Amino acid sequence: MMGERPADVDLVKQIRRLERAARPLEPGTTVRKRLRKSVVASSERFLRNIESLKAYIETDDKGVGLLRAPIAEEGIPLEEAIALFEHDVVRPGGQPASSGYLAYIPGGGIYPAALGDFLAAVTDKYAGVFFAGPGAVRMENMLLRWVSDLIGFPTGSAGNIASGGSIANLTALVTAREAHGLRSADFPKAVVYVTNQAHHSIDRALRIAGLGEAPVRRIAIDDRFRMRPDQLEQAIAADRKQGLRPWLVVAAAGTTDTGAVDPLAPIAAICEREGCWFHVDAAYGGFFLLTEHGRTVLKGIERADSVVLDPHKGLFLPWGAGIVVVRHGKTLAAAHHYSGHYMQDALKSPGEISPADLSPELTKHFRALRMWLPLVLLGVKPFRAALNEKLLLARYFRQEIERHGFEVGPPPELSIVTFRSARAGTSLQEQNRDNEAIVDGVRRDGRVFLSSTTLDGRFTLRMAVLGFRTHRRTIDLAIKILCEQRAGL
Repeated sequence: MMGERPADVDLVKQIRRLERAARPLEPGTTVRKRLRKSVVASSERFLRNIESLKAYIETDDKGVGLLRAPIAEEGIPLEEAIALFEHDVVRPGGQPASSGYLAYIPGGGIYPAALGDFLAAVTDKYAGVFFAGPGAVRMENMLLRWVSDLIGFPTGSAGNIASGGSIANLTALVTAREAHGLRSADFPKAVVYVTNQAHHSIDRALRIAGLGEAPVRRIAIDDRFRMRPDQLEQAIAADRKQGLRPWLVVAAAGTTDTGAVDPLAPIAAICEREGCWFHVDAAYGGFFLLTEHGRTVLKGIERADSVVLDPHKGLFLPWGAGIVVVRHGKTLAAAHHYSGHYMQDALKSPGEISPADLSPELTKHFRALRMWLPLVLLGVKPFRAALNEKLLLARYFRQEIERHGFEVGPPPELSIVTFRSARAGTSLQEQNRDNEAIVDGVRRDGRVFLSSTTLDGRFTLRMAVLGFRTHRRTIDLAIKILCEQRAGL
């Protein structure tokens, strides 16, 4: 080019060469169509076989074949990559999309949510700051307002869609710490109240939030594994006499072990009287508020200071969506707001509050789209119906498994049932071995997947029904397999 110095010409040549080398990053229409066709074909193969998909596939290789194609300078054909994905990622282990996945508490991943994730990834909209992505932020705030209304929170509440319940709980506890003005010198006397049924993410959140020195009181539970308000009241009074500082009570709206819901209204009254922050971990149970039964069981949740709910559970979304909502949104913003010089342009653009000001995240995936698209397409009605179905399926399972001679735990408040084999004339140790053998046998069979826990020293089986594909025929199959496994002892 005329007027360019030799060094400039060489620089331009290098730029052109690198541009050509990087061109595969921007495939054209034809290539995109071919890529999309292969990926959709893989997803359709998966969905076509979903009815017969085992809930757990035990393999010797455990996906080790994936390591035979390490990341290298040159790529591999898409067909080869998909084959690796299907054989070494999708095939082994638990299958949360299966109707027989009754072990833990995922929702199964409804298809419109997957399309939302696809659109979020293709458009790459940034969802952290209103200035950069006003539509994405409005969408998240709109969903959070809907959730706040579902809980019964006032207009000034605020929240965030995080990656899951663990980060949502951490966000809530940091907010509580700041709202109570706790500093490191206060931690050894700042008392937290939970039960032994609280999710382990609460203990982890306390430690990450710097509160590892804070005393944690494990409040006694009743025969249905729920916090006893009278014991909470006594513990707070005893700590005050010792010169300690009660400040946080964590209640569960659906424990992981048993599905128990703590008596939220009486606990709320104690927290209000004692000036304690009331946090409700409703990661599993929160969206049952869409049902009449759920609103009855969770009465009092509207009096909480903060609540966590997981859409990847009760709204059947794919993994990776946990919501935290705080009654007084200003306290959430005060705990997490920050800025930097490079963000000064955003400060000149007023608008809705940004997720980056309400959570630890600045880099923010557009998670709202996976929740908004199914809700706006389908409405709330089918979600409510599915949740009501799961409540009834849990009652049905407990009734039928007891009829087949298993010992059952408390009637389910939500959709988890605990039960065990307790053969007459056998010791507790022998019964524990029996139940461990049963759950191991069910997993190896693979048609359904159940899990276990330990309650009062008893190895206990648990059935968690929440997948949107799980219906009565799956529950009947689970009962049949459990009886087969017991008969084989």
